[in-house]
Amino acid sequence: MTTDDATAPASSPQPSARARISRRVGAIEPSATLAVDATAKALKAAGRPVIGFGAGEPDFPTPQHIVDAAIEAAADPGNHRYSPTAGLPELRRALAEAARATTGLPVEPAQVLVTNGGKQAVFQAFATLLDPGDEVLLPAPYWTTYPEAIRQTGAHEVPVLAGADQGYVPTVEQLEAARTERTRALVLCSPSNPTGAVLTAEQVAEIGRWALEHGIWVVTDEIYQALTYDGMPFTSVLKAVPELAETTVVLGGVAKSFAMTGWRVGWMIGPVDVITAAGNLQSHLTSHVNNIAQRAAVAALTGPTEPVEQMREAFDRRRRLIVQKLSEVRGFTVPTPTGAFYVFPDVSGALGREIRGRRVTTSAELAAVILEEAEVAAVPGEAFGAPGHLRFSYALQDEDISEGVDRVIALLAE
Repeated sequence: MTTDDATAPASSPQPSARARISRRVGAIEPSATLAVDATAKALKAAGRPVIGFGAGEPDFPTPQHIVDAAIEAAADPGNHRYSPTAGLPELRRALAEAARATTGLPVEPAQVLVTNGGKQAVFQAFATLLDPGDEVLLPAPYWTTYPEAIRQTGAHEVPVLAGADQGYVPTVEQLEAARTERTRALVLCSPSNPTGAVLTAEQVAEIGRWALEHGIWVVTDEIYQALTYDGMPFTSVLKAVPELAETTVVLGGVAKSFAMTGWRVGWMIGPVDVITAAGNLQSHLTSHVNNIAQRAAVAALTGPTEPVEQMREAFDRRRRLIVQKLSEVRGFTVPTPTGAFYVFPDVSGALGREIRGRRVTTSAELAAVILEEAEVAAVPGEAFGAPGHLRFSYALQDEDISEGVDRVIALLAE
């Protein structure tokens, strides 16, 4: 049988008024931190001597005992098959034990869900807790993924800005002023990305008691908990206010403390009903995490701690170096971070002027000029809900830190 133009079926009708991309997905902004890192790497590949302070990624190799565990796991046929959605039993037990040590609470493996990196934990936590119209109090500066994950549920973020003058830590009075009858949850991130701020035990307790009093869920991102400095202890909100156990979800992952960003192992820890529901979602979304990576995570959590401490000491040295150097930049005010591996200077004093013939009025414009003229990549504060700032990651070699900041010093001294 043959067909000709006269008898061929008509082409499928094309959508007319409706856009090709859904409004929900079309509204998502790309990750600003990953975009800056990608730009820096592309410029490097083109031969330009760019120094990138954009990526929130340790520059160390994953400790060898973790790599060895993964190699051994890859050779075991038992890891070549599907495993439970919620995670390997050995990893869930290790995470429950770690959580018990951190919080002092009787955490059980049934309260643990292993996810494909920390970002999946963030998205699933909000998807499990929020409905359209809910509001989430989001202390700013905030990590760029939080608002995007909140909006995907139909809920709305309510930024609560705390500036350098208060150590980037919101007060209970600020949170109370932002609370409405639609407030469903509060996000905590200590140590903080992007500021490196660490809440004191007293601040954590005060905020936690306020959330408990008003029946507000706490979503606490504790992925940087092993990286604190100057004797500043990490305090989990569940350690400070154990009564929050039934209304708190703890997020974490191996990426930052163990230099395992590419292994993609994160987790959620919370009440059993929440974890079960999130697991149901994950069973349709991604199923379980790669078994080899899970075995590596078990080795990370149960193995020697010396490699983590060595990395922490190196970050501490770099922290002190970058704070010293950035404090020499004209127009920068540089609070000293006590956690993570970021510094978040207030750069408003460098705005409102011409730099090499270009009028710079925003931190986004300043970041662009610094990249183009000094070949140094930093992330503008607009990405974190805090215009007038720049984020510099000090997860890079000491000599690169010195050279990169010296370029910025020279540029802004002109």
